[in-house]
Amino acid sequence: MTGVLAGFALIGAIIAVGYLVGRSGVLGEDASSVLSRLSFFVGAPALLYVTLARSDVGALVDARSLVSYGTSAAMIVVYVLVARFAMRRPAGETVIGGLSAGYVNAGNLGIPIAVYALGGAAAAAPTMIFQLVLLAPASFIVLDLLENRGQGRRLRNALAPLRNPILLASVAGVVSAATHWEPPTIVMAPIETLGGVAVPAMLLAFGISLRGSPLPGRSPVRAQLGLVVVLKSFVQPALAWGLGAAVGLTGEALLAAVVIAGLPTAQNVFTYAVRYDRGVVLARESVLVTTILSVPVVLVAAAVLA
Repeated sequence: MTGVLAGFALIGAIIAVGYLVGRSGVLGEDASSVLSRLSFFVGAPALLYVTLARSDVGALVDARSLVSYGTSAAMIVVYVLVARFAMRRPAGETVIGGLSAGYVNAGNLGIPIAVYALGGAAAAAPTMIFQLVLLAPASFIVLDLLENRGQGRRLRNALAPLRNPILLASVAGVVSAATHWEPPTIVMAPIETLGGVAVPAMLLAFGISLRGSPLPGRSPVRAQLGLVVVLKSFVQPALAWGLGAAVGLTGEALLAAVVIAGLPTAQNVFTYAVRYDRGVVLARESVLVTTILSVPVVLVAAAVLA
């Protein structure tokens, strides 16, 4: 229990600092956008490369990891189908909404919770890698193509996703892990340092963005927000529980699957929304509401399954 609360307290404290910074205006009106872009173009690619280059590729295909991948993908698919065909929402916003429904905070929240409540950071690593290597790049391909659509440069538009820094970092990290090769210390050290910028920048940007924002549910995206919250906070952990039990997971493995699925929407999604200027309000409110709701969800899962 202590580890779960410590993870949430860490995130809450940095977001609160960001909110105070936003209120003071010390970083200017564009601070949230600048910090989000700093994370997207510099910090996140560096952190992603370091994480992937040192990952255990073989641990990505065990039963618990596959349950995690399946629940995330299922939430995204359900959201996209409902939002696009029932709610008639724009494509770009639908992509961000899908990520909000299935992209869990397996990094800056999942890792400390995994360390203290699940016996080690390895429990969160496969989900984080799956999201960074597959979910995020796939979404960027769609968002990049939407961003460049109608500009009359077909070849340049088609190649736009290949210039995405997170996609490039993902490929480089996977290659390093598969070949068991890592750059020399003189190269890796600055990459690690830059990677340390990613999470604080994301959280500070999110906190700054809360200044002057309406309460969740009062914005025009309340219907989409309601769908995200139901899928992310309740359906995903319940589905992980059911699927995990169905494939024979028990004890700590089942607990890990449910706890990871019960984590809130990752701040990365807000960073991506700001970068592409799609679904920003939906991403911000999704992160805030699901983070609040995930506290009792994760605590109940830990109490019942521990």
